[in-house]
Amino acid sequence: MTGNPKPNRLKIATLGVIGLVLWYVLYKQLLPFSHYFAYDLVGLEQGSHLGDAVQFFVYDTPKVMMLLTLIVFVVGMVRSFFTPEKTRKLLAGKRESTGNVMAAGLGIVTPFCSCSAVPLFIGFVQAGVPLGVTLSFLIAAPMVNEVALVLLYGLLGWKVAGLYLLTGLGVAISAGWVIGRLNMESSIEDWVREIRAGDPSQLTVKLTGADRIQHGKEAVRDIVTKVWPYVVAGIGVGAAIHGYVPEDFMASIMGKDAWWSVPAAVVVGIPMYSNAAGIVPIVEALLGKGAALGTVLAFMMSVIALSLPEMVILRKVLKPKLIAVFIGVVGSGILLTGFLFNLII
Repeated sequence: MTGNPKPNRLKIATLGVIGLVLWYVLYKQLLPFSHYFAYDLVGLEQGSHLGDAVQFFVYDTPKVMMLLTLIVFVVGMVRSFFTPEKTRKLLAGKRESTGNVMAAGLGIVTPFCSCSAVPLFIGFVQAGVPLGVTLSFLIAAPMVNEVALVLLYGLLGWKVAGLYLLTGLGVAISAGWVIGRLNMESSIEDWVREIRAGDPSQLTVKLTGADRIQHGKEAVRDIVTKVWPYVVAGIGVGAAIHGYVPEDFMASIMGKDAWWSVPAAVVVGIPMYSNAAGIVPIVEALLGKGAALGTVLAFMMSVIALSLPEMVILRKVLKPKLIAVFIGVVGSGILLTGFLFNLII
């Protein structure tokens, strides 16, 4: 005998609303608590270097973790509709241009980490996805993901988050299109091209609402538990910048007038190993101290999209010539983005 699913759905919806209300109430208390902790409980002087740094850290750490947990849970449920297998099927046989746009868009909602870059690349090649389309996906997935967007929104507002989304997608689409036009399929490692495609038929499992909630919980467990050290480290660096770095000093080396700041930010960002969770709090502090938006976004994009560990992993499937072209094309797109934003904003 099958029970009526409506009461369960109503219960889940009610618990969800209650949880959101409690989350919001707690979230609104973070700022006054940080002031109370730093200036009343600890007794630091308001406006002092140490006082401002401690207040920044105590406020931003739980704020970022709460935002991260909520959005990862929601996106984890959304991602249950977009498995890597479904993504591969959607992109298989798509021509460039249309395929580049679709790949970059799917990169936002498809589960991705550095360790999955190689199997995803192989799967796309097996399915007949063009090289440029595949690279559009591999650029967008780590750079324009829910962690980056929610942290930018929570710390810097929807305008900066929206600009980052549009420019990140633009870099992913254009870089993939350019590389696709270069006809560099021969620069894929031979063993990858020789792999026979497996059976494309996949067993489709229909997920219930409870299953999708479980996906959300698993996403929180898998992602938040991995990135929280980066969050704390990034906020710690941001707190030090916020409390101790003079505003005129940061403006002089990362401001609009320093034309060399954009390429320098990209060069510095590439060898760094971090992710959005660790870099966004630093971005917030840099902007607060007078750094130009274009320079800071170029730095963030280079850290996430062109990190040295990511290139080492992709070397397993791409020959050095294609790796060099990949870095050059994506880096050029990031430089253009940085200069453009510094010019118009």
